Amino acid sequence: MVNDLRALMAQEVARLTCDYALYFRRDGQEPIFLRTCDLFPSASIIKIPILFAWAHLERIGEVDRAELCDLDAEPPVQGAGLSWLLQAQRLPYADVLLLMIALSDNLCTNLIIRRIGIERLNRVFREQLGLQHGTRLERKLMDYAARSRGLDNWISALDCVHFFDLLRSLTPVERAWIDPMFAACTDLGLWLRNVPRDTIVLHHKTGSIEGVLHDWGYTDAVELFLLTRNVRDESEVYRVLDVLGPALLRG
Repeated sequence: MVNDLRALMAQEVARLTCDYALYFRRDGQEPIFLRTCDLFPSASIIKIPILFAWAHLERIGEVDRAELCDLDAEPPVQGAGLSWLLQAQRLPYADVLLLMIALSDNLCTNLIIRRIGIERLNRVFREQLGLQHGTRLERKLMDYAARSRGLDNWISALDCVHFFDLLRSLTPVERAWIDPMFAACTDLGLWLRNVPRDTIVLHHKTGSIEGVLHDWGYTDAVELFLLTRNVRDESEVYRVLDVLGPALLRG
């Protein structure tokens, strides 16, 4: 079974002309990890370690999801999400985190970054979360001026594997508020494109910018992700995932 899946995965990603990292692990089995690249533009996947960093800081009493957040504290950047359209000016950070994950809301992400700070987040990434392979935050979301100065946000495939370790290390209370955020992600993304709607509960986070498509996620039995960069033809990625999505998620 594992060898058959490995062969199928290798066969399908061989069709890709972009850089990729493909990971799959089913409970009780050895993981399958195929990649041509390790470091990728984050394209919203950086929001996963930001969420885990918040959970760590809340565990030690330095932040609190019940605290109210002033939505006007950051410029109303658009792109993904809708918080910039809300009439409410204050929300608990619990809702800000939910919008960051479920809708990939960029304003909400910037509000979380503001609350914790970029340098502190990167320190938590390295020292408390153990992200040692290049995952880092260099700028806020939709900050084109910073991007023009060469600053960007990065994730590594090895750190994305470690995200699953971090997930499993959460307390039951933390899982009770974090799992629903990933399950509420409104973007069907890559893995669910060819899976009948509402047949699988996938907890996941997607990310996409020009030339980049990512989807990191898990079910009760499976952990998996696809990261890509230098994508010239998105349809080739979709064709591969239309095969692999049902095969890996449905077994």
